[in-house]
Amino acid sequence: MAKSAVRYVCQSCGAAAPKWGGRCESCGAWNSMVEEAVGSAPPLGRGRAKPSSRKITFAPLESTSPAPERLVTGIAEFDRVCGGGLVRGSAVLVAGDPGIGKSTLLLQVAGALSARARAAYVSGEEAVEQVRLRAARLKLSHAPVELAAATDMGAIIAALDVAGHPEVVVIDSIQTMYVEGLESAPGTVGQVRAAAAEVIRLAKRRGITVLLVGHVTKEGMIAGPKVLEHMVDTVLYFEGERGHQFRILRAVKNRFGPTDEIGVFAMTDGGLIEVANPSELFLAQRPGNASGACVFAGIEGTRPLLVEIQALVEPSPLGSPRRAVVGWDSARLAMVLAVLEARCGLAFSALDVYLNVAGGLRITEPAADLAVAAALVSSRLDVPVPPDTVVFGEIGLAGEVRAVSQTETRLKEAAKLGFARAIMPPAKEAASWRGGLPQIREIGHLLDLVDTLSGGGHVRASGKLPTKAGDRSH
Repeated sequence: MAKSAVRYVCQSCGAAAPKWGGRCESCGAWNSMVEEAVGSAPPLGRGRAKPSSRKITFAPLESTSPAPERLVTGIAEFDRVCGGGLVRGSAVLVAGDPGIGKSTLLLQVAGALSARARAAYVSGEEAVEQVRLRAARLKLSHAPVELAAATDMGAIIAALDVAGHPEVVVIDSIQTMYVEGLESAPGTVGQVRAAAAEVIRLAKRRGITVLLVGHVTKEGMIAGPKVLEHMVDTVLYFEGERGHQFRILRAVKNRFGPTDEIGVFAMTDGGLIEVANPSELFLAQRPGNASGACVFAGIEGTRPLLVEIQALVEPSPLGSPRRAVVGWDSARLAMVLAVLEARCGLAFSALDVYLNVAGGLRITEPAADLAVAAALVSSRLDVPVPPDTVVFGEIGLAGEVRAVSQTETRLKEAAKLGFARAIMPPAKEAASWRGGLPQIREIGHLLDLVDTLSGGGHVRASGKLPTKAGDRSH
């Protein structure tokens, strides 16, 4: 039997070679040559596309055809992240750390959809009986979900490419699938790319909604080629800390809905439960009057979200003080510390700094700068931030506090949860909306924040706050 033609492609620069080498001769990258099948297309940079007798037809941009139909799962948090439900014929990639609950989530989604659409669950990691055990724990034993245990993508395509095919298919996981003709092991770049291309091509042709489970490497990236994220229509990350019950489903790419939308779930013995009001749950165990704690009014996608930011500042016994961050960008913490020291005279260079976002949530928006600064100043001066206060705003390198978007939405969420005060940058839209927040303190510089927390500059007068030449006078 003739051996299939293969080539080795560098995953860094795309250069192709007829045999494997430890180092790419084009870019010099080590261990980047991966085996791939040689298709009808010529190697990168050679030849031209072969003319075809088939012709394509062009359609006008404006159309009277109805919008793509969506499959609503009934799981409100999942539907929110997907933009209102799953679009027929779309490919959705759900990625996350091992054991975070990806298989549990998608089995619940398949069970919910099976009441209104034919759903199939293909597992490459578990036997059918093992999937049934998990379904029994989730109380889904009576859901009409069709199960299969297979890793051969050719056999899976043959089973789905028939009349009366399932409308929704879950493949758990794409890293376990293989395509005949490639000699590389399942999970390698070539196998993942080929398997994903096969199933996505079938999804578009037959109108099947495909949900792919993807593993995440220790660096937090989806295992396999980066092109996998470009091939699918939607990329969802399932995040959370194993020590916390909360799980965050975040959309980082969505061709049919908003990106950066999140859904919040709680992991229980009976599976994942939706969290309708995540702000209230994140703040449930907040300490009453402790220094170093501050409530941040943030925006995740279209949803306002209140979360507690905790900071601990202590003298360091080491020559190089520690900077430990959980749930926020460590580089941005270094910037805030530098601004506090250079512009406000607060010394942190000999102190250990620990920062934590309570509840296992990861914050990415710059509006959290002011809340982080408030928590750091509170811990540094041992002065609690008033417990009925929310803080938000972006910080510049000159110490100025800059306005952020959706101020009114943040304030409304804070008022709904019983907060009475807000510390925020100057904003015109906030001046016309007070609502349930009778006290709004608008500040333009970090020194104003220090004065607010210290009671009007008494800390500087008492000598607790070291001054520096060039500080702004009061």
